[in-house]
Amino acid sequence: MKTNMGAVDRVIRLFLVVLITLLYFTNNITGTAAIILGILALIFLGTSFTGFCPLYYPFKIRTTERNKSE
Repeated sequence: MKTNMGAVDRVIRLFLVVLITLLYFTNNITGTAAIILGILALIFLGTSFTGFCPLYYPFKIRTTERNKSE
């Protein structure tokens, strides 16, 4: 897997994970919304740590800075 996520993209996703977690533990989201957002938070967490987003791959999206040699 080649990294296709830049630092800003990763930080935004981690911020969203923290926000969803806070909303869940303060009981602002419950039920189905909590489950869906919880799954989304886990996906964001995983992609942030690996630096690879599978949805970016087929569309050839990269948020990393490209080297001048590329």
